[in-house]
Amino acid sequence: MLPTFLRVATASDLGQRVDAFLAAQPEVGSRSAARRLLDAGLVTVSGMRAKPATTLVVGDEVAFRVLVDALRDPLAPDLPLPEVRVLFDDAAVCVIDKPAGLAAHPPEDPSVVAHTVASWARARLGDLPSPPDVDRPGIVHRLDRDTTGVMVVAKTAVAMEALRQQWKDRLVEKEYRCVVYGEPRFQSDWIERAIAPDPRHPDRMTTVEEGGRESSTYYEVVERFGGFAHVRCQPKTGRTHQIRVHMTAIGHSLVGDKVYRSAKRQHDRLPPGAPAMARQALHAQSLAFTHPVTQERLRLEAPLPEDMQRLLAWLRAQAGADR
Repeated sequence: MLPTFLRVATASDLGQRVDAFLAAQPEVGSRSAARRLLDAGLVTVSGMRAKPATTLVVGDEVAFRVLVDALRDPLAPDLPLPEVRVLFDDAAVCVIDKPAGLAAHPPEDPSVVAHTVASWARARLGDLPSPPDVDRPGIVHRLDRDTTGVMVVAKTAVAMEALRQQWKDRLVEKEYRCVVYGEPRFQSDWIERAIAPDPRHPDRMTTVEEGGRESSTYYEVVERFGGFAHVRCQPKTGRTHQIRVHMTAIGHSLVGDKVYRSAKRQHDRLPPGAPAMARQALHAQSLAFTHPVTQERLRLEAPLPEDMQRLLAWLRAQAGADR
């Protein structure tokens, strides 16, 4: 049970936003920590759930629940920072090779204590801007927790705004690599299928015939292994889980994916002796974008991680032995 603290607004607090009021409380200590508590629904004003912009009147009772030990820095300062390789770094932008198992930003549940790209960035790079209305320092875009590869962190508000606009305008070139069950019929093709939340599974996405958000992925087969394929994907849009959903929709779910499995291949497993794949075999290999200050076109690449390299080497060896 989280401890509850109660404060009563006085005349000096009249008209003050509740996020600023909370930031001044010794148990909270910062506007970003206050925003996290508000986003998690852990703050009420006179019995009603508060929003960051809620303004106070004299006599308002502000109740908030917190994890006291983690409050000064709720991004787990007592845990060792993860090892993250930096691909590019200057005064405006830091580009990293995100490892598997590292989420982009903290989950909504404040009781989950783990490092994220956001906490790593704040610890390594200092105070960073956040997107509007959320406390996600430096986060311009996201990769799934178990997807590896190139990810961009903004170090200034100007860089944040400019980069987010490039993502919105689809000016960023993205290339992913994945390993899938089965061999696609075509050597290359576009997958044009709208994506929407799956009504049967709230934590998943699915393709839909009507409604949803238009979504587009170009794919090209890099290698075929007889029952498996190494595929290059270039998503034009940036929907949640897009590549995993689109490849599953055409019957080729990703090796290691425990969430998305195509109806035809949902019982597929790697052959005996194959290297284990503890996550979906998906890697953000490269990103190309315009530097928000210099206007130079940058292309950053991250090599395939060791688990995918081992799997591909084994599949090549097996394919060669079968010839």
